[in-house]
Amino acid sequence: MEIGLILLGIIVAGTLIVIIYVIGAYNNLVSLRNRFKNAYAQIDVQLKRRYDLIPNLVETAKGYLQHERGTLDEVTAARNSAFSANAKAAQNPGDAEAIKQVTGAEAALVGSLGRLFAVVEAYPNLKADEEMIRLMEELTSTENKVAFARQAYNDSVMVYNTARETFPSNLIANSFNFTTAELFIVEKPEEKEALKVSFT
Repeated sequence: MEIGLILLGIIVAGTLIVIIYVIGAYNNLVSLRNRFKNAYAQIDVQLKRRYDLIPNLVETAKGYLQHERGTLDEVTAARNSAFSANAKAAQNPGDAEAIKQVTGAEAALVGSLGRLFAVVEAYPNLKADEEMIRLMEELTSTENKVAFARQAYNDSVMVYNTARETFPSNLIANSFNFTTAELFIVEKPEEKEALKVSFT
């Protein structure tokens, strides 16, 4: 009888240890998922700031760039596309496809802004315009903040993905549908650095 109680005690203790581990691992995964979602929210703030600056930049440039309408339209279209992709990703940063779409749209936007800045270089009056200079400085500052926010997000995603793939927490992750998070990676090598703005 005494042996039976000891065995029952061992089974109950073992079961409690497993339950406590499962709860701890689940809570850790929830915490890490919320951390990368919050990190994406920081990217979202900076991207929205950039999206708000771009129409002002285009309006300022319009007066000077009468013959460059295509470039301005391209920047506006790329901005709108990136804005839409980011809105979808901001609703669910855990959606890998949404993150891929926003990184692609951001790459296109950075490329179109680079072409606009190349055109602006050819117009000395526009380069000297005080409003344009102010907007470019704000855009440069925002680009740096986007780069820092993107790094923080990627770090959070890496910690989350590592936790969800490591044994035995991967068993809990798979059981409770913790999906892999997507890194915010710029695809083209020339766009891995923050957008450089300078009128020298």
